[in-house]
Amino acid sequence: MTYPTSSAEERRPQGLILDFAGVLTADPRPIHRAWCAAQDLTPGAWRATLNDHPEGRRLYAALEIGEIGQAEWNAGTAALLGAHIAPGNLMGRLWSGVPTARRMVALGEAARAAGMRLALLSNSFGLDPYNPYTHAGIWDLFDVHVISELEGVAKPDPAIYQLTLDRLNLSGEECVFVDDHPANLPPAQALGITTVLAAEEAAAVAELESLLGVSAGLAN
Repeated sequence: MTYPTSSAEERRPQGLILDFAGVLTADPRPIHRAWCAAQDLTPGAWRATLNDHPEGRRLYAALEIGEIGQAEWNAGTAALLGAHIAPGNLMGRLWSGVPTARRMVALGEAARAAGMRLALLSNSFGLDPYNPYTHAGIWDLFDVHVISELEGVAKPDPAIYQLTLDRLNLSGEECVFVDDHPANLPPAQALGITTVLAAEEAAAVAELESLLGVSAGLAN
């Protein structure tokens, strides 16, 4: 005998799309500021170089879409930071101390256990020599991986969101997308995807628990 699906089950999203940095990791900014201070740089030197320096922005944009590799990015960015900054595995040295977001990972595990399909949608910061996804231990959580470096396109380009839906084989209305950058949400919304801004892990997880009807199951 089959039983009718409840209206709540019919409305529950079928796909969960998660960003990586700042969603599946803790806020990296305190770690990056501490690293800069330890290197005799100003605490904001890392973010200023990537976001405000024209060559720093160019290098990072090229890395995101695979025009250059991480080793080339390491060399170019180290030179911008200062002559005393060694280029070897620069990205790994900056990111390896950033913790994985345990509650968000637990939420993803609960969603998958409930039958939802999961996609990782990440603007890349390189895969070699430092692979942030394997370091964080989250790669196998996902059914689908959409990494900008491998696709040649990055958020907020609408094409990468549509590609993610296509690989999930779901419509936008069936999915929820989580990102920590407000600018990355409108293209997803335009495709009918429900969006959650991950400004703070606990609040984002609580919102997702309500939307998805699952529990992360971690007290803290």
